[in-house]
Amino acid sequence: MAAVQDGPIESESDKETKTDALNDGAGNITGSSTGVLSSPPNATSSATGAAKPMAPPPPGPEDQQTLLAVLQYLKKNNLLESVDILRREAGLSDDEDSQGTDGSGSAANADEGGDANSLLNRVSIATPAPVAVPAAPPPKASGGEDQPDVNVVLSAYSQQGDPALYDTYYTGLKNFIESVLDCHRAELSQLFYPLFVHMYLELVYNNHEQEGKTFFDKFSGDQECYYQDDLRVLSSVSKREHMRGNETLLDFRTSKFVLRISRDSYQLLKRHLQERQNNQIWNIIQEHLYIDIFDGMPRSKSQIDSMSGSLAGEARREANKVKVFYGLLKEPEIEVPLDDEDEEAENEEGKPKKKKPKKDSMGNKSKKQDPNAPQQARIPLPELKDSDKLDKIMNLKEATKRIRLGPEALPSICFYSFLNAYQGLTAVDFTDDSSLIAGGFADSTVRVWSVTPKKLRRVKSAVDLNVIDKESDDVLERIMDDKTASESKVMYGHTGPVYGISFSSDRNYLLSSSEDGTVRLWSLQTYTCLVGYKGHNYPVWDTQFSPFGYYFISGGHDRVARLWATDHYQPLRIFAGHLGDVTCTQFHPNSNYVATGSADRTVRMWDVLNGNCVRILTGHKGPIHSLAFSPNGKFLASGATDGRVLLWDIGHGLMIGDLKGHTDTVYALKFSRDGEILASGSMDNTVRLWNAYKAFDDVETDDFTSATGHIHLPENSHELLLGTYMTKSTPVIHLHFTRRNLLLTAGAYNPQ
Repeated sequence: MAAVQDGPIESESDKETKTDALNDGAGNITGSSTGVLSSPPNATSSATGAAKPMAPPPPGPEDQQTLLAVLQYLKKNNLLESVDILRREAGLSDDEDSQGTDGSGSAANADEGGDANSLLNRVSIATPAPVAVPAAPPPKASGGEDQPDVNVVLSAYSQQGDPALYDTYYTGLKNFIESVLDCHRAELSQLFYPLFVHMYLELVYNNHEQEGKTFFDKFSGDQECYYQDDLRVLSSVSKREHMRGNETLLDFRTSKFVLRISRDSYQLLKRHLQERQNNQIWNIIQEHLYIDIFDGMPRSKSQIDSMSGSLAGEARREANKVKVFYGLLKEPEIEVPLDDEDEEAENEEGKPKKKKPKKDSMGNKSKKQDPNAPQQARIPLPELKDSDKLDKIMNLKEATKRIRLGPEALPSICFYSFLNAYQGLTAVDFTDDSSLIAGGFADSTVRVWSVTPKKLRRVKSAVDLNVIDKESDDVLERIMDDKTASESKVMYGHTGPVYGISFSSDRNYLLSSSEDGTVRLWSLQTYTCLVGYKGHNYPVWDTQFSPFGYYFISGGHDRVARLWATDHYQPLRIFAGHLGDVTCTQFHPNSNYVATGSADRTVRMWDVLNGNCVRILTGHKGPIHSLAFSPNGKFLASGATDGRVLLWDIGHGLMIGDLKGHTDTVYALKFSRDGEILASGSMDNTVRLWNAYKAFDDVETDDFTSATGHIHLPENSHELLLGTYMTKSTPVIHLHFTRRNLLLTAGAYNPQ
């Protein structure tokens, strides 16, 4: 029904009491005794394992009064069909509602037909088109008590007020917010965008096209610049039919927009809405917004902007309170033999004693248990094979020759340009030992090249393998067919562009994901497809192997990420919660967690053990396309179409750095092996190096305990930027640090 502009709502004292009773510890408004609809299930509840909201209590005497008042109003307007429906649903007899509302009626009758919320919702659907009702004092009950304002009740459930008054409501709130103190204005200004969206959608949904267009044209220019993409989608919706099947609008209507506001600012807002009796605004706040109230000083404009921008607002504070075991797993005890070459080199340098302790310390360091690490057997991991142990030994020996990077010692950069890549290079990956490079292409092919002089060979045929002496020491060499040696191999199987690619840690397998909705596992011994994993219904944008192999993650257009094991056809976990495409994925170094970046402008971290979402990180102003964990597992870097690189402290779930400099999408991120340097590659044809050590070291740990759950970010991008390296005309789509800290980069030359 139409909202009454100046109609009375509850008195300030009554409203204060009811609202406070409805606020949980975080200040969330969950409903009211006047029967406001309870919130729809959050899209993240299934993934995060959040407890389901409790069922509303049976309607009390006041709800009974409300039902009877609604019946009287329907009778007065000769809506007899609606009266019959309401009586049936509420279990009321024909004469029960005519006895007046003396406050003594039993609430059991209303409860028999369902709770009051669903009941009144059905009534509002059954009523004809709403008619504007002039303002009038509320009718008196037979018992002498004031009845609830029926117009207000119905307008709250039908989600519709007088379309001509939406402009007035929004303008009144805008004028109020602009008149408050500066310290509160920044926080209350967060209301503009979600209220604008929901008021516009209500107008469109109720077929008020002209009023909706006028409302959009007048106020869309007031919204923050980082919501422009969403506003473009919104502007294309001018009729109710346009809303069907529109995923973005479905997200707006089914997800609560989260606002983090200080208690003082919230009290100002509540008092204003009560004094102006602005029911339309209040109803939208209750049904579509989640007010996360904190005690303490209001946040500044810069603090709010740094965390805003995602499709559903900021993350709730409790979403990032779960303990995360970000430490590294204990390394297996492997003795590192000393090569003769190393001994000779040391003797020539005359410093054998300095080198030996360094190697010993490397071995000892890996044996210490990190207090922040998960239990070794928290998730089952594959056992180390002999070849894995040999590779770890090589890795440790390479680490002894690693160059220590820093501001005075930047890495050398080797760029691999794919020339004449007219088939469209879409994904690149290097093996951990930097011996192979693979590319995924828009023509559905997967190609592998050898970076070393050693050529690629296939395993011999079964007939030839039968005559080989399997007991010989060089059996692994004998099984390879020299006749098939070449610098590259091409693998066919996908039926759409290949968007994601990833080598296994042992260099025996390669994963690829495609527009065809499948993930394929390829053998690097036979260069054939071993398995096609089917689970995604739409394009799969990215796939990544676990650092330990065996497990891998995939994410796609269906908005979910899936965890797989190479020997299972079905996914082990499905991580659901994002409101947009899952565009990039990354395993934590300890393999117990995965991070996913999405087109909804959030980064989420998931627990592999139970599938729960343990972190929701907001702050990007565009879809996220790259993620990288620091080698020690404590920090995460993310890059997006907004050209920014954000740094996160995983343990506390807080942003600790904002690196600005790129002018286009940040498509690749990588930490150096020692974690001192962060490299970022972008579609602006540049590679930038950042001082990660200084960025993390400058963070004040005391700030993590602040009541707002947010720290002040210093504007120090120019201080942290160590170097910018431009290509001629090659967007950078992949970065890789070798074991000695040489930076390898790759991209396809784009002739202009």
